[in-house]
Amino acid sequence: MPNNDSSWISERIRPEQIEKYLGDGGVDFIPDGKINEMIVDAKIVSAADDKARVREIIAKSLSVQTLIPEETAILLNVKDDELISEMEAAAGAIKKKVYDNRIVTFAPLYVSTVCVNNCQYCGMRADNESLTRGVLTLDELRAEIEVLAGQIGHKRLIVVYGEHPKSGIDYMLSTIETIYKTVVPVKDRPNRTASIRRVNVNAAPMQIEELSQLNKAGLGTYQVFQETYHKETYAALHPSNTLKGNYKWRLYCMHRALEAGIDDVGIGALFGLYNWKFEVMGLLHHAIELEKRFGIGPHTVSFPSLQAAENTPFVNEKQSKYLVGNADLRRAITVIRLSIPYTGMILTARENAELRKSLVSLGIITQTDASSNVGLGAYNRAKGAEIQESTRQQFILGDTRSLDAVVREFAKMGCITSFCTAGYRCGRTGECIMDLLRTGAEGKFCKLNAVITFREWLDDFASPETKAAGELVIAKEIEELKTAVPKVYDTFLDYYKRTTSGERDLYF
Repeated sequence: MPNNDSSWISERIRPEQIEKYLGDGGVDFIPDGKINEMIVDAKIVSAADDKARVREIIAKSLSVQTLIPEETAILLNVKDDELISEMEAAAGAIKKKVYDNRIVTFAPLYVSTVCVNNCQYCGMRADNESLTRGVLTLDELRAEIEVLAGQIGHKRLIVVYGEHPKSGIDYMLSTIETIYKTVVPVKDRPNRTASIRRVNVNAAPMQIEELSQLNKAGLGTYQVFQETYHKETYAALHPSNTLKGNYKWRLYCMHRALEAGIDDVGIGALFGLYNWKFEVMGLLHHAIELEKRFGIGPHTVSFPSLQAAENTPFVNEKQSKYLVGNADLRRAITVIRLSIPYTGMILTARENAELRKSLVSLGIITQTDASSNVGLGAYNRAKGAEIQESTRQQFILGDTRSLDAVVREFAKMGCITSFCTAGYRCGRTGECIMDLLRTGAEGKFCKLNAVITFREWLDDFASPETKAAGELVIAKEIEELKTAVPKVYDTFLDYYKRTTSGERDLYF
């Protein structure tokens, strides 16, 4: 490793930005032993068969209250089919209450594939000589936006950075600025333009000072996954001589983000590294800790599953004994929705199309990606085609369908695809949005803006078949808005008509 890399690495972790958050005796908020015991505790397992007790917990979830660990452990152990059906129905009802029937779409954009870490399951690990490395220039970045915004119609991105000095804070700030400033013509509609309106970031844990800079640059959600909350497994998969080997630096990155002024943070676990039930409990403990410290829980929770990666034996030879099956993943997301009822839930294109359709049909998911390509510079090279290049990407995707195809599927399921980013620009973030989510008020704003932005996307980007399916959803939504928001209905109709006439980016 070059000396400049070593110097950069040595300055990354600030012990004082970990220690200030620790409990008595330097203890963190993930009690490994207690979680493992709780998952198999005889009393908890017995309570999972107690219909009255389970229904009490479901009722608490329906009131949009965060569950305590014992309650979540009970739900994880339910075996009765009738109760499982009730749990899934309640999870769908909660999502409808908090977010209505909308699903937000986004695209992942990898801007660098250089990384100083050596995570055993990751194709981007430093010692993987089979991966093509690089960092996008700003011109190459603009070319990606031309496809994502101008040809596909995305309005929000999750921009992904490897942990490396070449893609450090200065590069991050310049890429965010470039994305927001890039305005491109709409495909086949030269009189219209498009741009990205929300830039979320998936990056390594950062220092408070850097996070403050990101926030001022217009960062949306700051997303970092713990990968696994189980300390022994974490240590085994992340070499101690790497930055990522420091479990607590990663664990407290959201504390630093919230202290830096970032309103929306996204947590997650990579299902398949350890027992999926443990990871659900870890996510809950993380949410409880953030609520306790800052009064704000996670804006989103992600639950990607382990997938194959180029020249990565740990995954390709199935060395993990914890690979999660479809039924367990279904239970996991149901319990997450019940346990952290206010949070957004992200289902990624790591999963295959059939599984994604099945999980979305539960009515629990709030966000998903589409037209996804996780290769470096891949959108411009592919020009919208559904291709993968294993030597240029971190892992292999399960679903590479176009945004148009995914939107059409959602419409046929009765869901409206929302391209809205209004709440973030109107200050409905952080503690404010937590209150709105818990009361169901945010769902009304979202319904208004979902219809307007869906109209915009259908007119600019949809195929005839998708547009026809979308029209049916819009008609139903407009009818519901008459009684849902009578005080602003006339204003909504004005915005809707203006959007149909070609105006863009109108919102409540």
